[in-house]
Amino acid sequence: MSESDLKQNSPAMQPITGLILAGGAGRRIGGQDKGMLKWRGQPLAAHVAARLRPQVDKLIISCNRNQAYYATLADDIVSDTRPYYQGPLAGLESARNHIETDLLLIAPCDAPMLPLDLCRRLQIAVRNMPNRICYAHDGNRPQYLCAMMWAALLEQLPDYLDAGHRAVHQWYSGQDTHVVDFSDQAAAFINCNSRLDLEDA
Repeated sequence: MSESDLKQNSPAMQPITGLILAGGAGRRIGGQDKGMLKWRGQPLAAHVAARLRPQVDKLIISCNRNQAYYATLADDIVSDTRPYYQGPLAGLESARNHIETDLLLIAPCDAPMLPLDLCRRLQIAVRNMPNRICYAHDGNRPQYLCAMMWAALLEQLPDYLDAGHRAVHQWYSGQDTHVVDFSDQAAAFINCNSRLDLEDA
C-alpha cells in the first residue's frame, strides 16, 4: 500500500501524533540501543519511522541514546525524565507535553514491517470513544505497544509510575481498552528482539 493509497482510503478524522518507543535498555542484546541495530541495511528505527510517518501528522521518537541520529527521523525527540530505563510507560510520560493532538499512536522501534494501515484501523476503533485505548492483536498475541489512545490519558502516568508500576498491560487493564484484529497481517508484527531475529530476516 502506497502513501497515496493510504491517504485515499483513510476516513477524515482528527490529527494524530505518532510516537516511536526507542528508549529501552536493550538487555536482550547486551545493552545496545535496539533502534540502531541494522535490519536489511538500515537501523530498525528508520524502518519503523518510514512506515509511520505517512500515517501521522507529527512523529516523535522517545530515545535515551543516539539522540542526534533519531532527530533525523522525527519531528521531535524526547528522553525519559526518570533514570535507569524504567520501561515504555516512562517514554510515554516524557512525551506527554510534546503532544498537541487529541490522539496518540505508539509503536516500538523493533517492528520494521508495521502495517501501513495501522493508524487508520486503530483510529476507527478509538474515535468517538473518549478515554479508550485500542491495541493490535496479530492473531497469536496482543501487541500492546502498537496502540492508539487519547493523549489525555497520559496525565495518569506520573502517579502510576510513582507507585512503582511499570507493566503496560497492567496500566491498560485499568482503562477502557479494545482489541483490534490484525491477524490478516500477522507477519507485519515481527519483533527483532535478538541478533538471531536480525540475521534471519
